[in-house]
Amino acid sequence: MSNFGNDLMAGPPPTHLPVDPATTELEGGEAPASVVRHHPASPAAWAAMATLAREQGADDVTVYAYARVGYHRSLDMLRRNGWKGHGPVPWEHEPNRGFLTALALLAQSARAIGETDEWERCSTFLRDSSPTAADHLLG
Repeated sequence: MSNFGNDLMAGPPPTHLPVDPATTELEGGEAPASVVRHHPASPAAWAAMATLAREQGADDVTVYAYARVGYHRSLDMLRRNGWKGHGPVPWEHEPNRGFLTALALLAQSARAIGETDEWERCSTFLRDSSPTAADHLLG
């Protein structure tokens, strides 16, 4: 029996980003701003900047800006690693968490500044990429 019909229905394979060297520095206690200077293309570093800004009570526009940089750096990295604009980006693969966190923070800060279309687009994108991440990061 042929699997031809099943193959047509298969979605894209999961994207697994490479290890982000910024993660080691962040886990070692290095300040996010310092890590961004060492690794400006790092989604994890920009997500850490957005997280820290939010934790320190920064304006939602500031959090949005940091998260947006992390999101765009993530898109570049995803594309370089075979992502075609859709498909799973599993939370379970630790190097994907910088992207997923930046996307969640972008969604939340968009909602906070009243950008409803962006909130809906980003929260849907997060859930489509990783339901686990959406549950963990958006509640």
